Amino acid sequence: MTQPLRIDFVSDIACPWCAVGLSSLQLALSRLGDAVDAEIVLHPFELNPQMGPDGEAIVDYLGKKYGRTPAQIAETQAMIRERGAAVGFAFGPREQVYNTFDAHRLLHWAGLHGKQLPLKLALLRAYHSDGKDPSNHDVLVEAAQAAGLDPAQARQVLQHGDYADEVRAEEQEYQGMGIQSVPSIIFNKRYLLTGAQPAEAFEQAIRQILAEG
Repeated sequence: MTQPLRIDFVSDIACPWCAVGLSSLQLALSRLGDAVDAEIVLHPFELNPQMGPDGEAIVDYLGKKYGRTPAQIAETQAMIRERGAAVGFAFGPREQVYNTFDAHRLLHWAGLHGKQLPLKLALLRAYHSDGKDPSNHDVLVEAAQAAGLDPAQARQVLQHGDYADEVRAEEQEYQGMGIQSVPSIIFNKRYLLTGAQPAEAFEQAIRQILAEG
């Protein structure tokens, strides 16, 4: 018997572990097959809300934020690439970190048209695989088109500042719930998992949740 499952996925496009986590979750769901009818709802989180329009070099950004050396950053990136490859997500060279607020506004709009997940995947690929700037409106419009959305409408949303209040309200809502790191994944509004869990861990957790009904 197929059981419904709501999955609230709180994340940021700038977060490589979110790309790994979402791919891992999708892999787990594919393994569960007809046992589950999952609805993934995406929610915004900004790792660097104060980031300027030109972005910042990853080495400088991570060095300041976490006190990491270039060698430590390279080691972490190699581990991320390995984890991504294990769940089918290819990481390319990324040299800059960018502001993602406009991307979150576009994701909110995409959600109103039932295209949130395809757009999220297109944005994650654009940034993490192709090294594109997810604050650039041309990049965002291109991702929207790839996700099956109207590019002219997407550009209008971006130019007019649509859904800014809605995104900020959602960010505050989840921060108010205690979400301080991403990805954070909430199942059926009751069970929280954090971090880029392996597919096996997601699968096990989902089976347990379904068994509890």
